[in-house]
Amino acid sequence: MTANLTRTANVQPNLMLSYLQKNSQKIIKPLIALAIIMVIWQILCPPGSKGLPGPMQVLADTWDPYIINPFFDNGGTDKGLALQIFASLQRVAIGFSLSAIVGIALGILIGVNKSLYEALDPIFQVLRTIPPLAWLPISLAAFQQSNPSAIFVIFITSIWPIIINTTVGVQQLPQDYRNVAKVLQLSGAEYFVSILFPATVPYIFTGLRIGIGLSWLAIVAAEMLVGGVGIGFFIWDAYNNSLLSQIIIALIYVGIVGLLLDRLVAYIASIAVPKEQK
Repeated sequence: MTANLTRTANVQPNLMLSYLQKNSQKIIKPLIALAIIMVIWQILCPPGSKGLPGPMQVLADTWDPYIINPFFDNGGTDKGLALQIFASLQRVAIGFSLSAIVGIALGILIGVNKSLYEALDPIFQVLRTIPPLAWLPISLAAFQQSNPSAIFVIFITSIWPIIINTTVGVQQLPQDYRNVAKVLQLSGAEYFVSILFPATVPYIFTGLRIGIGLSWLAIVAAEMLVGGVGIGFFIWDAYNNSLLSQIIIALIYVGIVGLLLDRLVAYIASIAVPKEQK
């Protein structure tokens, strides 16, 4: 038993070392680029200069508590960045999930019905070009509350790429697949489960990946106006109080979370989409 545990403990560092060796260039090159950017930034914004603070100043201003204690909670909106981001992610999860459900269903329905596509596609093409914040007054008037309004902005922003990509996926279904369904005399449900939906999955995940990025962009912008706990309001509040270092560290958090969300959807897609369909 002890020997097995020892072997397991030795295997894990070896796997980590092997991974680092194989991907060393992918890790080292970005780190070098980041270091160069930081040096240039520090030179352009030396200590004591007015305007944008340098990286050393940002680190000094935000180290305690925003970096070493991102989970602090002093009540109200005075919370750590981790809690601010968690509040934003909750809104994104609700809004994006709703847009995924509605978007996929509408996309499939429109894709299989040519008349419906011709009627709705021009309208969708117009609506998708409306900026996220332009929807906020409408949502505030409709819901009368900030939290549902922010969720609606996420929903209405992220739904268009999901609908459009799903519709394209359905329309790109090879005619051979349809012919096979006719030969096998598949019912509507069997055709959907066995042929239509599996063939559309790669397009659906393309829409979902675009949609999750738009969701994160939309929530940060919406929270700046609706207030409450959230990373968007945190940035806006810091701006109103001229706390530029807090804004910069919050933007770093936002960028990292956005990257992780994109990679999460991409990872799920790599599992759900068969290799021959990629």
